[in-house]
Amino acid sequence: MSGGETVLVTGGSGYIGGWCVASLLQRGYVVRTTVRDLAKEAAVRASLSKITDPGNRLSFYAANLTSDDGWDAAVEGCDYVLHVASPLGVADPKDPNDLIVPAREGAKRAVGAAIKAGVKRVVLTSSVAATYKGATHRGTMAEGKADPTGDWTSDETVWTDPSAPKVSVYAQSKTLAERAAWELIHASSTGTTLATVNPALVLGPVTSGDFSESVQVVERLLSGRVPGIPRLGFNVVDVRDVADLHIRAMTDEHAAGERFIAAGQYAWMGDLADLLRAKMGAGAAKVPTRKVPNFVIRLAGLFDKDLGSVSSSLGVKHDYSSDKAQRMLGWKPRPLEETIVDCANSLIANGLV
Repeated sequence: MSGGETVLVTGGSGYIGGWCVASLLQRGYVVRTTVRDLAKEAAVRASLSKITDPGNRLSFYAANLTSDDGWDAAVEGCDYVLHVASPLGVADPKDPNDLIVPAREGAKRAVGAAIKAGVKRVVLTSSVAATYKGATHRGTMAEGKADPTGDWTSDETVWTDPSAPKVSVYAQSKTLAERAAWELIHASSTGTTLATVNPALVLGPVTSGDFSESVQVVERLLSGRVPGIPRLGFNVVDVRDVADLHIRAMTDEHAAGERFIAAGQYAWMGDLADLLRAKMGAGAAKVPTRKVPNFVIRLAGLFDKDLGSVSSSLGVKHDYSSDKAQRMLGWKPRPLEETIVDCANSLIANGLV
């Protein structure tokens, strides 16, 4: 248990942030969370009430990734900071800075305030997009040329090269934000330490309609909004396990200075569709069965930014290893079936499909 320690979670209205807040409260911590607008407090409390009773151990602070206002007040007196808040986007925006600047500057504001306040540790939510093996400065790729398409497995030793060809703006934003956080910590003379959690595709139960874009993978399958199944795959990780890894990285002395990939089983879209049909009965009536050839997705991607952003991953297995988190921190991702079924049931229960 926490012994009454205080933790600031940035972005408590978000999907991962909300589950981090709930998990900390369940463990007895005093929790603060930042939101862009305090008018969101009622909605966040209502969402959290479906998981746990905050009692009098939860408070809200207004802070924005793009402004200095409010950060010092939010962090003052905290023992730990989980910096979860970050802009999220699947399709590349017209102006890359729409994602890059809030992510990078927000990380600098949160980590800088934490260093100033003397917190014990910051845990920053990064992404496997910052460990993309196909865009690194290694060996023959030293000139910035992206690795040829093909299967590979990546881990925490890999850093995405933001300047490599075809690296998404989202991957650039997560990489540059994480780099900025590490630079601040390395330049600091205080005792504040940093660990990062780099999640893969985050799924699992939702408590409101304000969920991550990642959950749209299941929502679109259930609602029949995808006409067929593309040959697209990803490591799935449960949002509850992501929150658990944040707390392990926050409290374990060996986690200081380390990156941890949060990734569970690799699954193709077809696997998820099969699982939904097998486990959800009538709830999966609209889940498509037809497979869509890669060339069709690539052609459609010329007109649909969401499809265009994933076309380079079609038919290849880009796997991410969470062996380090399991070995060092005793973390264990739950079975894929539990994550997908709980995600689907929660979407149906909340009237979202």
